[in-house]
Amino acid sequence: MSKKVLFVLTSHDELGNTGLKTGFWTEELAAPYYALSDKGVEITLASPKGGQPPIDPKSEDPSAQTDATRRMDDDQVLKDKLKNTHQLSEVKSEDFDAVFYPGGHGPLWDLAEDKVSQQLIVDFYTNDKPIAFVCHAPGVLKDVKIDGEYLVKDKNVTGFTNTEEEGVQLTDVVPFLVEDMLKKNGGVYSKIEDWSPYAIVDGRLITGQNPASSEKVAEELLKLI
Repeated sequence: MSKKVLFVLTSHDELGNTGLKTGFWTEELAAPYYALSDKGVEITLASPKGGQPPIDPKSEDPSAQTDATRRMDDDQVLKDKLKNTHQLSEVKSEDFDAVFYPGGHGPLWDLAEDKVSQQLIVDFYTNDKPIAFVCHAPGVLKDVKIDGEYLVKDKNVTGFTNTEEEGVQLTDVVPFLVEDMLKKNGGVYSKIEDWSPYAIVDGRLITGQNPASSEKVAEELLKLI
């Protein structure tokens, strides 16, 4: 039986009030997608609105390209899957072995506030299934609680750092800073040098610091399923 993993992508494309566009970060979909699918994992894509999720234009800059993103550019099967993501409200945790959230700035606006997403994460977690988040995606845990306590409380976590946010000059644009939120909600937050690969596993919860951590998060997820 092949394992099944649900990928949840943002549907949000406005970068605050800047007039610029955002969405999901290509590498954070591509690297984990291939790390898992090459090992026979079946991947389903979903987003709050369904259909084509917005891609952060900055993640398509030549400087942001990796082997995985170049492979995705030529992968019609994945591109078709992206055009037709399932609506988040229609997917159920019992149909999958784990859930993975790619980042990009988009999730800070929609998935962080999305009640369907919050419940889905609780359903996976309370049924002993791994939940994984990379870069800005740990931000979707902002309001996720189990038995009245924040899910991240007393858990070892990482996520996009305040200094990385400063580096992309969006500190004053984002609705909240991932590092600050994780600490405020009681997470035991750690990080390494900006833009270096770093992933932490705490039980069934896996978090990665930045785009470079995407594949590492997927590798840890593979071990748990």
